[in-house]
Amino acid sequence: METLDDYLRRLASNQPVPGGGSAAALIAAVAAALVAMVGRIASAPLADVVAEADRLRDELGAARLRDEAAFAGVVAAQALPKDDEAQVRCRRRALDDALLRAAEAPLHAAALALRVLELARRLSEAPTKSLASDVGCAAEFAYAALAGCAYNVRINHKYMRDAATIASQAATLAEYENAGSKILDRIRRAYKEL
Repeated sequence: METLDDYLRRLASNQPVPGGGSAAALIAAVAAALVAMVGRIASAPLADVVAEADRLRDELGAARLRDEAAFAGVVAAQALPKDDEAQVRCRRRALDDALLRAAEAPLHAAALALRVLELARRLSEAPTKSLASDVGCAAEFAYAALAGCAYNVRINHKYMRDAATIASQAATLAEYENAGSKILDRIRRAYKEL
């Protein structure tokens, strides 16, 4: 299993993978871990929140790897030969498929990050005031992850050619961002006296 230090070394390297989408999924997993911690040590433990946070942390770990594989597919497609018309067509099909997966991966991670943010909202409304800084960090991290995922969806849209898919994904992403912004604002208001 890769350690966090090993991952950070890979992230800091001169290689294109991992990148921002992978890092965003990791940050959302950190947020989920904080949510689980708070749920476990709250004065009235919140077993359902803990179970969901643990599940989301695992899903986000898988999402991080999915994002890395998807972008590696884009890099591989870009490296295909384009010496004649047949190769150009083959490369374009491969690139279109790879870009679709590269947009889908962070969109999925954004949905997971939003669910973590919702769990943080639930904690902010529970008797966890002594753990408010942890809940606040979880919320900020989950929202930052959602925003990071959004950048990665949109950059892939710049190179995709399927207008219907782009429009559908963009609408879904806007819903996530709008919902996430409202949740984060609610949590910030709940903790504004800290």
